[in-house]
Amino acid sequence: MYIVEFTLKHTAMPLTVQKKEQAAAEAAYKAALDAIASGNPVTLEATCDKVTDKKVAIAVSELAAVQIYEKSGSAGASGRAPGFFALAGDEK
Repeated sequence: MYIVEFTLKHTAMPLTVQKKEQAAAEAAYKAALDAIASGNPVTLEATCDKVTDKKVAIAVSELAAVQIYEKSGSAGASGRAPGFFALAGDEK
């Protein structure tokens, strides 16, 4: 299972959808990247393969980042969830 995570401006909680196939996750990621780069379409819709009735529509102007990762548990080998940011308390 692959997770596509959308980070919105001024919002701490990301929006996520799960995809069964890597190709489907890559396609959703690419669609988000293209939308961020061009501003078109104005809204981006994503669906979830695990919860089939889950849909999310995102205003592209509010989209700050998108990432994709393989779901292998709630935390990685380091004990932290996947992502780009580290909390100040995590520094050693």
